[in-house]
Amino acid sequence: MAVFANTEKMYEVLGTLFNTLMNHPSVGPKFIESNITIKFTINDPGGTIWLTPEKGVICGDADLKPTIDMTLSGDTCHQFWLQEVSMPIALAKGLIKAKGPLPKVLKLLPLLKPAYEAYPEISRKYGL
Repeated sequence: MAVFANTEKMYEVLGTLFNTLMNHPSVGPKFIESNITIKFTINDPGGTIWLTPEKGVICGDADLKPTIDMTLSGDTCHQFWLQEVSMPIALAKGLIKAKGPLPKVLKLLPLLKPAYEAYPEISRKYGL
């Protein structure tokens, strides 16, 4: 069974995580400064999450052009935020498929420490 029971639960959990990250005093401004729009196309359950410098976090469809388009399962996303799988390994194994200038995203990886710290508590809060 998938970690996220349905799309709404996934949006609730990951929306909380990404909003926490965007509101972080050092991460949010650096993400905005990067001028990168990231689209996560998530399957099992299906959904789309956008991280944008202009509009913040969008859970659902949006008429935007992504800088990076990442496709992955909800389970892989959950494991990534729990640090059970790394970005390079997930990309190499095909667990995450990325389109776009990946070096730009890899530059943002050091900004993710607050997300790694926050996600275990967020996932517990939502009963995962």
